[in-house]
Amino acid sequence: MRNVILILTILLGKYSTGNAQDDYKIPENTKKILFLGNSITYAGSYVSYIEAYLTLRYPEKHYEFINVGLPSETVSGLSEPNHAGGKFPRPDLHERLKRVLDQTKPDLVFANYGMNDGIYMPFDDTRFQKYRDGLTWLNEQVTNTGASIVFLTPPIFDERKGAAYANVLDIYSDWLISCRYTRDWEVADLHWPMRKYLEDQRLTDSTFVLANDGVHPNKLGHWLMAKHVLLFLGEQNLMDVENAESAMSAFSNGGAVLKLVEERQVMMKDTWLTKTGHERPGMKTGLPMKEAKKKAVEIETQIQLLLK
Repeated sequence: MRNVILILTILLGKYSTGNAQDDYKIPENTKKILFLGNSITYAGSYVSYIEAYLTLRYPEKHYEFINVGLPSETVSGLSEPNHAGGKFPRPDLHERLKRVLDQTKPDLVFANYGMNDGIYMPFDDTRFQKYRDGLTWLNEQVTNTGASIVFLTPPIFDERKGAAYANVLDIYSDWLISCRYTRDWEVADLHWPMRKYLEDQRLTDSTFVLANDGVHPNKLGHWLMAKHVLLFLGEQNLMDVENAESAMSAFSNGGAVLKLVEERQVMMKDTWLTKTGHERPGMKTGLPMKEAKKKAVEIETQIQLLLK
């Protein structure tokens, strides 16, 4: 029976551009929303798009969005030989998660792992098991704090940069989608909608890309990520919205609010990473928390004025 469910889930993932489950509702009394992930989350555009849209759509909610994405990180604990030219192994979420949860105290967590977890090698069941074990552990650690967690399937790896690794992320995504049914996890699918979008665009433009290096989504790629998280949250009016600018323009001062949200996110992500600590060299040192929060409040005041 489990195999039948997995097969059906895979088919749903591959051929649906929406979400194959009921809309997820952000729990009542949610104040802090945390984003965990790797360099794609650290880049943060999709986080800013989600924050700006929800701020404009629900100005009474006053959510705090905290981005602690860390470049190169895995949840599997794996690192390829000679990573970063031998300068350092990939950071492992296991090393820092407790500090992050203790200090941020989130009510809701979005977790986006997978891109680095197969360490850019062909499929291997041992590596796959490490990924599954890592997400199982992450689920336990977050839910034990009383917070809720939503898993995001990884963005696509462009098969033109390597078909074998693109297939790895297909497999990882299919398994994670199946956890909606086998483990009762909340899972928002970004992977298959992004893959379908890329394939559709290449029918008319063979040079089209969502990530120039095959890994890190461009501006449109980040919008697709944000869009499918928002669709998962029930914002079905966004189904045919093609970019972030169009989404924000539906609201008065939408573009200005997005710009302020992006400014605050860029500042606060480095502050939070510095405060919570990590083992990845080469990261920017953030402002002291007290100073950063003062600036964040000033930006919030500007946002509130625009929302009136």
